[in-house]
Amino acid sequence: MNKTATLYRMETKEHICPFGLRAKDLLRRKGYSIDEKILATRQEADDIKASLNVKTTPQVIIDGERVGGFDDLQHFFGKNDEKKASYFPVIALFLIAALTTGVLAYSQPSTTSFQSYVMQFIGFSMMMLGLLKLQNVDSFVNGFLGYDLLAQRYVPYAYVYPYAEVLGGLLMIGGVLPEISIPIMLFIGGIGGVSVFKAVYIDKRELKCACVGGGSNVPLGFVSFSENAVMFGAAIWMLISTFT
Repeated sequence: MNKTATLYRMETKEHICPFGLRAKDLLRRKGYSIDEKILATRQEADDIKASLNVKTTPQVIIDGERVGGFDDLQHFFGKNDEKKASYFPVIALFLIAALTTGVLAYSQPSTTSFQSYVMQFIGFSMMMLGLLKLQNVDSFVNGFLGYDLLAQRYVPYAYVYPYAEVLGGLLMIGGVLPEISIPIMLFIGGIGGVSVFKAVYIDKRELKCACVGGGSNVPLGFVSFSENAVMFGAAIWMLISTFT
């Protein structure tokens, strides 16, 4: 049976509606033939919205019934509107950090030891985590204040944290100034680990982790605690190997 849908979407010289393109792609993937109605001017878009008694475009019509916009179309095909918690952003970040470190080690096999590989991996991870936080510092701070014990007492620490994380990671990658990188990692890793442990395992709170930025759906839990524990442990390892 041939399934057809009518799609009204806006595409002008100044603006191409991304939700219209996503609705078109979703309909195609669901096997629909699309009668596409391009709204090339603001007036055309206003006229369609008035005729359908809606406030936004795109608009999808299937079997003579208006489904609605892109979110409505997703719901029509059975997708849950709620954003599910996922560790995928953290896993993807650590995988990219490991691959980056591996490529560097492969290109310089004679100068790369296991210890330097581990340190560079942690360094790249810290830098990427810090940069994600810096995309929207205020959003990160709002999430971080929900569980970090020091930030709750001294809010400016939350604003300093991403920069300290990037600096610590950069110094680790370069293998320089351990007298700076080690205290940074001991400090933020130690406080972070205690804060996460208290929030998750003692207070039993269900929170989102701000580790990859304030807008993520990464749950605060074992992965978050492990991140801080590894950072703290790496600092101890560096302290022993550097100053003994």
